[in-house]
Amino acid sequence: MNDLARVRYAPSPTGYPHVGNIRTALFNWLFARHNAGSFIVRIEDTDQARYVPGAVEAILDGLRWLGMDWDEGPEKNGAYGPYFQSQRLDRYKAAAEKLIASGHAYRCYCSSERLEQMRAAQEAAKVPTGYDRHCRDRCELGPEGVTPVVRFRMPLEGRTFFHDIIRGEVAFENALLDDFVLLKSDGFPTYHLANIVDDHDMAITHVMRAEEWLSSTPKHIQLYKAMGYEPPLYAHLPMILGSDRSKLSKRHGAVSIIDYKNQGYLPETMVNFLALLGWSLDATTEIMDVKKIIENFSLERISKTAAIFNIEKLDWMNGSYIRSLSLDEFTDRARPFLEAGVPEAAAYDRDYVKNALALIQERVKKLGELRDQPELTRFFFYQHLEYHAVDLVGKGMTTATTRQALQSSQDRLEKLDEFDIENMENEMRPLAAELGLKPGQLFGCLRVAVTGQSVSPPLFQTMAVLGRERTLSRIHEAVQKTHELAE
Repeated sequence: MNDLARVRYAPSPTGYPHVGNIRTALFNWLFARHNAGSFIVRIEDTDQARYVPGAVEAILDGLRWLGMDWDEGPEKNGAYGPYFQSQRLDRYKAAAEKLIASGHAYRCYCSSERLEQMRAAQEAAKVPTGYDRHCRDRCELGPEGVTPVVRFRMPLEGRTFFHDIIRGEVAFENALLDDFVLLKSDGFPTYHLANIVDDHDMAITHVMRAEEWLSSTPKHIQLYKAMGYEPPLYAHLPMILGSDRSKLSKRHGAVSIIDYKNQGYLPETMVNFLALLGWSLDATTEIMDVKKIIENFSLERISKTAAIFNIEKLDWMNGSYIRSLSLDEFTDRARPFLEAGVPEAAAYDRDYVKNALALIQERVKKLGELRDQPELTRFFFYQHLEYHAVDLVGKGMTTATTRQALQSSQDRLEKLDEFDIENMENEMRPLAAELGLKPGQLFGCLRVAVTGQSVSPPLFQTMAVLGRERTLSRIHEAVQKTHELAE
């Protein structure tokens, strides 16, 4: 491949970009970067009836989050914006008129009522639905006041052949393809016309798109031929299925790419994971940074068979990436999620927050857990803990033995010269034996005393982060709480 390779990502703003849509963008971007080519973003906003406010912003935010930069477009404030088809309507109208003039298209005046009746009759007769070419050879003049659509005049005989880089030679019977609409009555083009004109004008060399567009390709090949354009090379990407091999849906994880960002998946995880939905380096390699993926990406490595979206694998991969972050990187990325779940954390300095987060980095699979599961960290930041006194009394212990264990622990810890993990452990383990307790019993009541809960990061590491003053204050409060319990 040479440096003239040009590809495009052309989403419709009819909804927020889901994983299948973004996978298509990623494969195009990887191909462009591997071949030192150009990656173009083109917003196909000609379906005004289905336009979703905010969708364009979500699409662009998703690309930026994943690091998929694009190479050209209208400049605004020193940066490239995407192309918008709605700003190129005159170009599409001119193309439609050219096709009419050459006999490759015609105006159709059929009303929506007639088309509905036609489809109903076809369905009743159990024959394939499609336009019946009522206006194909009729007079150009239609009913007064009716704005026609423009339809393409498909050949009625023969077959349309094309080569798909992933699937090989493909052929369709022309007789099975109807005279599809090129230009709607509102003056906006359909996808079929607009993408052909744009791909030609933008010198696109390769069209990589979802498998669902395979059946539209013969229409596009015929359009290229009628316009006198050289078609690009095609590569139709495999479908993405859920873990049960059914069509991917929200229950499998087919949500907006921005939802993954909000859940706390890392962008490098998503790039790695999405790249493996239909492409692979080899039979075993799973974790790859984007540089390695770009270096090895090729269309020949893309599978014909459907890819499986496995949310458990995504979670595992994200956990691996989180564990590979330096503590400083983890702190920077985690802190917004932490403060969303535990607002009190915003009052603490970076070093304290970093020390607290260090204890849970190994356990976190998604940064969103810090927001959605505040119990992971709240005891580091709350001034006062809320728990029931009875929670201090562990299995096989009484109120009296619990009070004695806590008081003795407080006495020993107060005498430590250095309040560090090693010194605390060297004092507390022998103390358990002296009190006739198992280490787990002593440590259990201490854990509740200093965190307010029975599950936390390792006890002595937690106490070291909390520091001498706060740890001893909490143990003292726990001793007082035991007096609330009747023997």
